[in-house]
Amino acid sequence: MKTAKLGKIQEVDIRTLWSHEQYDFSNWLSQKPNLELLNEVLGLTLTKVEKEVYVGSYRCDLVSVDEVTNEKIIIENQLEQSNHEHLGKIITYASGLDASVIVWIVKDAREEHRSAIEWLNNNTDTKINFFLIEIHAYKIGDSLAAPMFEIVEKPNGFKKNVKNQSGSGEYNKSQAEILEFWTKFNEMLIEKGKPFNVRKPATNNWYDIAIGLSVAHVALNLVNKDGCVVVELYINDDKKLFDQLKLSKHEIENELGLALDWQRLDDKKASRIMYRISGLNFDDHSNYDELMSEMIEKAVLFVDVFKKYVK
Repeated sequence: MKTAKLGKIQEVDIRTLWSHEQYDFSNWLSQKPNLELLNEVLGLTLTKVEKEVYVGSYRCDLVSVDEVTNEKIIIENQLEQSNHEHLGKIITYASGLDASVIVWIVKDAREEHRSAIEWLNNNTDTKINFFLIEIHAYKIGDSLAAPMFEIVEKPNGFKKNVKNQSGSGEYNKSQAEILEFWTKFNEMLIEKGKPFNVRKPATNNWYDIAIGLSVAHVALNLVNKDGCVVVELYINDDKKLFDQLKLSKHEIENELGLALDWQRLDDKKASRIMYRISGLNFDDHSNYDELMSEMIEKAVLFVDVFKKYVK
């Protein structure tokens, strides 16, 4: 029997890859392919990256927005062991820039700073989320070094949602069912090779998917009372775009192979182009695998087709 030759994974000192946080690491991270590595860890879709953004006399390393939610994200890089100075900086930057997501990337996270970030996540508003992430790099033999982001602390959605319940201290049935659904949905999404970014499961009935433009995105909505899941193109505030798409209704529906529900919603800012998948029932999970598989398939189809028409 032939024995395969195997290599040994070796960790690389990240300072040999990026000697300077500002000029080397921040520049590297701001490039789209590298930012995508961080997106996978955060479950977000960061875009519009700005470097060295002033907050008073201080400068935040990177400032970005999530393409789907338009939330502001700040990233502070520290290619050394975490320290109190940088902990103070991320809080200052979060306040000064009104950020919703705060990402602190370090070489090595000290235990007291892990505890501090955990405490912040458990005791601040649900709209504010802190990530503490270590950056490492590995290689096998003479291979190129491969960077890897490893989450140390992240938002605990369960604790935050419980904290904001009106005295009950626990989820109601609908919230628990939604959280269970999206958790299983993410598992299936990963099994299928993550055709779009995995987002943190929550008690919201929607799941947003970026298409490359902030003006619109694809969304999945759980509508248990109607027994269906809605797959839709959600246009934030652009009736002109909706009207332009409506002119290509025949072509779009032919490419999708679906009949859509076109809702201009004249009394609201948003517009929606929808397709309904029947079969959702929070009291019966027996078809969840089949339902989720179809949701992923239709979502990928929506992204591929609408990206051609949304300009």
